[in-house]
Formats: sequence, structure tokens, C-alpha cells
Amino acid sequence: MNTVRTFPVPDGVVGERVDAALARVLGISRSVAAQIADDGGVIVNGRAVGKGDRLVADSMVEVSLPDPQRPTGLEVKAEPVAGMKIVYDDDDVVVIDKPVGVAAHPAVSWSGPTVVGALAAAGYRISTSGAAERQGIVHRLDAGTSGLMVVAKSEYAYSVMKRAFRERTVEKVYHTLVQGHPEPTRGTIDAPIGRHPKAEFKFAVQADGKRSVTHYEVLEMLPAASLVEVHLETGRTHQIRVHFSAMRHPCVGDLMYGADPKLTTKVGLTRQWLHAVRLGFTHPTSGQWIEVESEYPEDLAQALDVLRAPYA
Repeated sequence: MNTVRTFPVPDGVVGERVDAALARVLGISRSVAAQIADDGGVIVNGRAVGKGDRLVADSMVEVSLPDPQRPTGLEVKAEPVAGMKIVYDDDDVVVIDKPVGVAAHPAVSWSGPTVVGALAAAGYRISTSGAAERQGIVHRLDAGTSGLMVVAKSEYAYSVMKRAFRERTVEKVYHTLVQGHPEPTRGTIDAPIGRHPKAEFKFAVQADGKRSVTHYEVLEMLPAASLVEVHLETGRTHQIRVHFSAMRHPCVGDLMYGADPKLTTKVGLTRQWLHAVRLGFTHPTSGQWIEVESEYPEDLAQALDVLRAPYA
């Protein structure tokens, strides 16, 4: 049986999307909030609203929360993931090298394999903190981005690692292949990012977005592209992809954010050229600095070889 919660729109979420506002007010995940709205379970001033609608001041919200025992459609499916490697493991954390095509956790918009599900299938017990479908997850990689992720196994590690990411003490290093040649060859992109005003699953540089800072350095210039090392100061969704697209140097293969389809076909990519190559953090219990690295997966290495070839 559903539980109905009724409340006036708080001042702090006026103007926010329904799914984002409910996540903040009710302490549920945004994915669950979106599904409730999709199921017609969010009523504002007597009218059902969608997850992307904006809340207005002086409105009354009625939310039908599903029974905690009732399946939400976001349950973790324990299923092995081919190619996923464990690169560090102890009682508190596990660091995985995630292949492309794997999401961090279940979501309304994703029905494929997940890191959480793969760890469950491998017999790992991870922290139960956080929303049910994303327990243990302290940061995420897009399904189309490969590389290193750390997952908390203990409750204490979860709280410490969440704080470390929030306070930006974790070193997150990516390599990306972007179209053209960024100028200057070393710099910082400091531009706020928010949801795209016209495309539901995209993000964009927006004046009213959240502060987003990307530090980069060109490692190698090729005839059609540049290999770039990126250090993230903040961790917004799609941050690297959005920032380089805004610079008119989209990630090679990233058709969502303006990559050249012909170049994408030429190098044989079906996703953006973006890989989390290095991850460093202070261990939550020992205080030791842990640093791990990851090699380029086969599809990215082959694409890079194509562009390095003479007359590419």
C-alpha cells in the first residue's frame, strides 16, 4: 500500500524540477522520484505533473510513495560483467576498472548491466548506505565512459569517501581525445553546468548551473584531434563532455555533444573517447594514499592508433 505525503513547496526548491526537488525534500534518489512522477504519483495543486516540470511557489504537493517492500523497478540485478576488473580490494573499499556499456547503478533510463550488480554477482558485500539501488556508490562514471571507480564496502568508508569527494580531496584523472587543437594547450575551464533546456538527458553550460571546473593539458597533437589529460576539480554529470563541447572541441565519438559523425565512423567508435586513467585517494581507515591506474581499453587504443597513422 502506498504512503501519501502532502506538503507545501519549500522555498529552497522553488523552480526546481520535480524529480530533483522530491529527492531533496523526501531523501529518496532522483531516479526513484522520476519513476514516481512517471507513474502519475506526483500531484501538484490537484494536477499530475511530470518529472521535468518545475515547482512553483505557494503550491501543494501530494506524493504517493511506494511501499518499501514493493519492487520499484530499480532493484539491483546481480549479473556478471565481462571485462570488469578488480584493481584494488580490502575490507573498506574496492576499486574497479569499469568497461564501457556498464552504468554505476540501476536507473529509470538504464536497463543494462551495472557496477553494483556485477559486484553482487561476484559475491562482494558493499555498504548499505545511500539509496537502495546505489548502495556503496560514492561517485559515478557514465555508462559510455570506461575506467576507474571506487566503491565503499563498509559504512564508515562510505561516509568518509562521500566526504572526500565532496571536499575534492580525491584525485580524478581522465584522458580524452578531442577534436581539433585546444588553445591554450594548458588551462582551466570554469563554466557552470546545468540540465539542457531542451534535451532531457543532456547537460549544458548554463548561467544558473552549478559551478564546474575542469583543468586540462594537451599531451599530444594529431592531425585531426588532440589527446588531453583532464583533472576534475568538480564532478558534474557529463562535465568533461560538456566543457569541451562548449569549447568547440567535443570528445571524438561523442555524437550527443557535437562530435563529427564522419570522424567517429573513421576511428570505429560507438561512444565518446573518454577514460578514467588514474584515481587517487586517502584510505578511509589507514590514512594511506592509494593510487591506481588503468590502461586504455581496446576500442580507444585502436581509435588513437588510427589518428596517429600517417595521413590519417
